[in-house]
Amino acid sequence: MKKLFTYFALFVSCCMAHAQVTITQATGWLESAYVKWTPVSGADSYRVYYTGGGFTNKIIDNQLIRSYSSYFRADILGLSPGNYTMKVVPVTNSVEGPAAVSSQVTVLSHDRTGFAHSNGKIPGAYNLDGTLKPNAVVLYITQATKNTVSLNVTGATTNPCVGLQTILDGFKKGNDTRPLVIRLIGNITDPNYLLNGDVVVENKKNPLSSITVEGVGSDAVVNGWGIRIKNATNIEVRNLGYMLTDAAEGDNLSLQQDNSYIWAHHCDLFYGKPGSDADQVKGDGALDAKKSTYVTFSYNHFWDNGKSCLLGLSEGTNTGLYITYHHNWFDHSDSRHPRIRYYSAHVYNNYYDGNSKYGVGSTLSSSVFVEGNYFRNCKYPILTSKQGTDIANSSPGTFSNENGGVVKAFDNYMINQNAFVAYHPSTAPTQFDAYVASNRNEVVGGTIKALQGNGTYNNFDTDTSLYIHSLVPDSPVTARDKVMQYSGRVSGGDIAWTFNNAVDDSSSDVNTGLMALLQGYTSSLVFVQGETPVIANPQTLTIAANNDQTVVTGTAIASMVFTWGGTATDATVTGIPAFGISFVKNTANKTITVSGTPTADVDFMVTTTGTSGTPVSGTGSIAVTSTTIPQGDEIHNFTATGFISSFYTFVSANINSTDGNAVYDGLTLTKRLKIESATAIQYTTTAPSSLTLVFDPTFSGTIKVDGISYTASSGVVTIPAIAAGSHSITKGSVANLFYIKTQYFSSAVLALQEAKAGKMTIYPNPVEKSFTISNPDRTPIEQVILTNMTGTTVFNRTENVSLVDMTGLPGGAYILQVKTSKGITVQKIIKK
Repeated sequence: MKKLFTYFALFVSCCMAHAQVTITQATGWLESAYVKWTPVSGADSYRVYYTGGGFTNKIIDNQLIRSYSSYFRADILGLSPGNYTMKVVPVTNSVEGPAAVSSQVTVLSHDRTGFAHSNGKIPGAYNLDGTLKPNAVVLYITQATKNTVSLNVTGATTNPCVGLQTILDGFKKGNDTRPLVIRLIGNITDPNYLLNGDVVVENKKNPLSSITVEGVGSDAVVNGWGIRIKNATNIEVRNLGYMLTDAAEGDNLSLQQDNSYIWAHHCDLFYGKPGSDADQVKGDGALDAKKSTYVTFSYNHFWDNGKSCLLGLSEGTNTGLYITYHHNWFDHSDSRHPRIRYYSAHVYNNYYDGNSKYGVGSTLSSSVFVEGNYFRNCKYPILTSKQGTDIANSSPGTFSNENGGVVKAFDNYMINQNAFVAYHPSTAPTQFDAYVASNRNEVVGGTIKALQGNGTYNNFDTDTSLYIHSLVPDSPVTARDKVMQYSGRVSGGDIAWTFNNAVDDSSSDVNTGLMALLQGYTSSLVFVQGETPVIANPQTLTIAANNDQTVVTGTAIASMVFTWGGTATDATVTGIPAFGISFVKNTANKTITVSGTPTADVDFMVTTTGTSGTPVSGTGSIAVTSTTIPQGDEIHNFTATGFISSFYTFVSANINSTDGNAVYDGLTLTKRLKIESATAIQYTTTAPSSLTLVFDPTFSGTIKVDGISYTASSGVVTIPAIAAGSHSITKGSVANLFYIKTQYFSSAVLALQEAKAGKMTIYPNPVEKSFTISNPDRTPIEQVILTNMTGTTVFNRTENVSLVDMTGLPGGAYILQVKTSKGITVQKIIKK
């Protein structure tokens, strides 16, 4: 019997081994290539080989092969430029099946132009031809191994070093000079051991040391933590996405102090976690550099960052500080592209794409050569502190109160900027943004000075010993196209987002759609070959559509039904039974039904359980109000009832002796109240409501409600949200009023008002502690009012507020009203 089983197993293995994979994509990239294929039924694993670059059928590391459920992908790193083919082989019971060979792909070289590669230095663990340096150590970091990866490090306090930061602590001593490559795979959240929220790379500036930190493929993400480089030399960081960083230093990637020969390239830089300051709603810095030299930042993609690139802090000298920014995509980011103190900075061939504040900013005796850049809708392409455009509209300065530097500009393309002032000896001898050279090798004379501080240009770009002198830059258009093709991670990365230029070009607010995408981001990676497959989230929970309810005391809620599924085998409920609310579980139907008559506010949570997969949770919220919320409309029609009303009071009111004509709500209206200087209409509401006023159809003037002017459209003014309390309607423009309607917030009306909320966005909602008000059109907020469902005001601020703290408020439903000069936005807020 055993022999029969063995023969059968061998027969099955042979049959499976004869199955061939189908290659669906083969792509050459920059010193790398990748191949995708559909899985073969029964295959235990795959082996991937490549031919080219002097190798024939060279096998790649197991960790470079990953499953994405419906397909597999392998990335081959460290390739020299040239043509390659890739071979994929399924393996069953250690037996290789038939191979599938890709079409030939072309691998290109990285662009190593810039100061990081000066003086014969080669930052990172790769050679100039893209291959690994001799004796290089390669570590693979995944979500599963970030805390357990180990390595014996020369000079470490204890060995083996376990965990990513512990290994880097070993290299911090500078005694281990083996080239080190740290390859990150997939979406990696905070490791257990960080230094103030960062992974810190150091090597005691040992010139024999070199370290590369890189992502594998298109979806390597540093999620929630940052990378900080200090006291280091010969460091390379590439092909990583950064998002929602909440490190104490605040930056996605930062050069903190005493670094040299640093190259950061082909990274995607998204929002950091919002900070406490007003200018940190998008996080703090994206890619900052301080007290470092011989640095290159190239081919990075900045996604709507607020503060992109701060350069310099307290160096106190403009000697020996060199940096290059080239072929970066400043994609609707706001400012600091870069903002420069002290440095000699070469800023060339970047794409400035819809920047709401400014492009390059020069301060504190910096010398900046800005050439061959493409500026599209960049509000102020170039600013020099305390002069020119910087102070044209704002005496303290647009971006800095520091002394100015000097900018030399050449061959930049600018379109739709608000202002750019070139130096001219007659018309702009002092109030200029940049000196525009007639050719790129022109020497700027010593008479061209910063207005404040008298700084002069040091002409570093004409030094024949530096790379700039012999560089042939791309044209601005060619640079733009190259940036869009190659910046960021491999093939553009795994996050797709298209900005709305009509809004996002001029807005510095958080793009709520992009932020939501980041906050909800999950990797499509299923497992890394060689690791135990982890099913990301097979448990499911369908949350009741009516899981947020407000009822009057003594009224039962509508039943809420939660349904579990997937690999979930059960669900638990926390927070109830309580205050008259209970639940019933139906195991056969996989449902939990919540019902009852609440005597107080109730919050609860339903969580799935199961032997495999990740539990899923959903919440419910029930608010109780002690008084009945008015549901009817208070309508006054002057044609029908004149001045007779039990709701509205008319002061110094007169009916126009001449009838008019208007049609509204199916009514033909003729009698109309004259809105004159002495006229006032007063009324009191007991709950939040909307107000509609109907005037002559051609009226486009204003009317005041509680002292705020509102403009009519086709004779109608609609104010979507008015707080409970006493109100007054008075003259704005001379007008004739036919009809008034106050409508209290039933659920249907509230839903309608939310649908009309327009561009104003509130997030998060539901709220745990606080929420942010995002106003993309940048109209100043005049007042923010938050009321509970009984009409009691719990928050009222008459200023431009972007953050509302609900920490001390009980859970339940609230009405938010945000007033601007364009009207009022209303939205329902749920406090957990």
